[in-house]
Amino acid sequence: MSDIDTLKTEIRKLNAKATQTKMDLHDLSEELPKDFERIPSVAQAAFDAHVALTDARLRLAALQQTA
Repeated sequence: MSDIDTLKTEIRKLNAKATQTKMDLHDLSEELPKDFERIPSVAQAAFDAHVALTDARLRLAALQQTA
């Protein structure tokens, strides 16, 4: 499997994780003020997942330009 294919597979996994964290944050917001203490940890998980996804997409774009 090429580096591009490997990265595309990683992006699919990261996209699924980012989507799930987005939904977790959304679900938490709908339940407020219940469990408001969880806001920082859930938001950080969503932020981290989206940073990882963005980084992977940038790496893919760079690989595709050189290929």
